[in-house]
Amino acid sequence: MNIKNILFFNGIVIITLAQIMILPMLVDLYLGQEEWKVFFISFVITSFFGGSLTLINNSRSFVMSSRDIFLLIVSSWISVSIFASLPFHFSTMNIPFTDSFFESISGITTTGSTVLLNLHELPSSLLIWRSLLQWMGGLAIIISAISVLPYLNVGGMQLFRSEISDHHNTMPRIEKLALIIFMLYSALTMICAVLYILAGMSVFDGVSYAMTTISTGGFSTHDESLSYFNSAFIELIAIAFMIIGSLPFVLYLKIIKGNTKPLFRDEQVQWFISIIILSIITLSSYLWLYKEFSALQSIRYASFSVVSMTTGTSFSVAHFDVWGSFSTSLLFFLMLIGGCAGSTACGIKMFRFKVLYEIIAIQTKRLLYPNGIFRADFNGKPIPADVPFSIMSFFFLYALCCVIIALMLSLTGLNFEESISAAVTSVSNSGFGFGQIGPGGHFQAIPEAAKWVLCAGMLIGRLEIVTVMVLFTPYFWRR
Repeated sequence: MNIKNILFFNGIVIITLAQIMILPMLVDLYLGQEEWKVFFISFVITSFFGGSLTLINNSRSFVMSSRDIFLLIVSSWISVSIFASLPFHFSTMNIPFTDSFFESISGITTTGSTVLLNLHELPSSLLIWRSLLQWMGGLAIIISAISVLPYLNVGGMQLFRSEISDHHNTMPRIEKLALIIFMLYSALTMICAVLYILAGMSVFDGVSYAMTTISTGGFSTHDESLSYFNSAFIELIAIAFMIIGSLPFVLYLKIIKGNTKPLFRDEQVQWFISIIILSIITLSSYLWLYKEFSALQSIRYASFSVVSMTTGTSFSVAHFDVWGSFSTSLLFFLMLIGGCAGSTACGIKMFRFKVLYEIIAIQTKRLLYPNGIFRADFNGKPIPADVPFSIMSFFFLYALCCVIIALMLSLTGLNFEESISAAVTSVSNSGFGFGQIGPGGHFQAIPEAAKWVLCAGMLIGRLEIVTVMVLFTPYFWRR
């Protein structure tokens, strides 16, 4: 295992984070606020550690094995979360380190859970820093999902190797691919920000919400989330860009090349859109028939809540946890499903459900026709033999992680509903659960031990579980 290379690349990532700290510092300098000193100190500390790791571990050879890459991915996300928490901890708000780290890892994993109250009282630099963390986290997971995870056989992601290889025929260098994704991601963010501003948001709010919308992160600048604006037009913009952020970005790259057909023919996109439409119809009908909502209100609230929960964005315009057990159950299961692979969205991912459906269909046909020969397909291509086993292993590990985290949370004093929903929301990176941590609540009041458990859950879920779990096997550390 090449520890020097792992530390070197960690140093590069930490230095990059330090450079980004300059942006909120400039915001405070422009607004004449004193919090810029906090970001300057954080910048100096982060640059020192990042620079030291880079200089000490510089090497002429950067060849890395799959084990090195697994350790690099996990260690770099932890490193970024630690140093990204410094501005929160050093701020004038006197935020404890546990809360600072929780807020940091919630941002970088685009989970959206928060321990901060009275957001309107926070310095502008901290608010924009929270949005930047989610924006960076969304970009990082897109690049990882396109360029790294398919080649590490993580949770069935190897299914997308051929699709990515086809794209690499025209863009062979991963650096160029990452640059194009960055430019596309930035362009979508700017378009979203302009639309928000035209819809009535201030420039600051428009930019902040744009970064947390396209990243499907959900951090807000107001405690009331998007309900603060009470604007149907703003909610429509949010719905559109939450969906855009939840679709595979590799398909957008093909659109740039002039090929629009893959976006509409991709099976996980078809499933994703179909589930959203069906869920909106179901929930809006329920609200209209059984709750005191007009038809228009039912469609408005149902549409936003379904998209927000399915994409794991955790924006809210209404407290859906008081709508009854049916709506709570529906949104809970949508939170588990998540968006598409290769997007910023969280959850189990739509392609895994499609492959699982194909496996079940094949098994059913074999029961009826024992001598028949059947083939499971995804997007018109045969599913590789190792993918079903990898995906079923992922489902098992996903359920196991949720159970273990829920049990650990119950030991800290959380009740059954809060333990289950908090466990699922952390592994699914969805933002909020039910009870005191629901859309009208927060994570500030939960015990400190529970916050650390949830931090681990957020990291495990964001890195597709297997990437982290493999580090705890004895085989990983053997020569």
